[in-house]
Amino acid sequence: MLPPKAEKKLKTWIRSRHLICSGNFFLFDSLEYSTVERFTDCVETLGGTLICVEPLKKIWMGNHRQVILYRAKASLHTPHHDLKEYWIKYGGFYTRFDERG
Repeated sequence: MLPPKAEKKLKTWIRSRHLICSGNFFLFDSLEYSTVERFTDCVETLGGTLICVEPLKKIWMGNHRQVILYRAKASLHTPHHDLKEYWIKYGGFYTRFDERG
């Protein structure tokens, strides 16, 4: 994946409230592990590293199905990316799966 495409994808996740910034880390929530893998590819393309992926909880989808909510934590300390400023302008403090936000 090329860096402009990776940055564009991360910005899309910021706007959709899947990706938030917490301190020096980026937290990404998703119900699909394949999306977490794409997030990992984007972060590594931009020079960052994935720290961990944790299953947070199970969420009901309809009456008979539960899915796992995954949270990926990544570090992206590259000075030439403006993702933190982009998050300040367009993002939120809670992901779309947080119960408090």
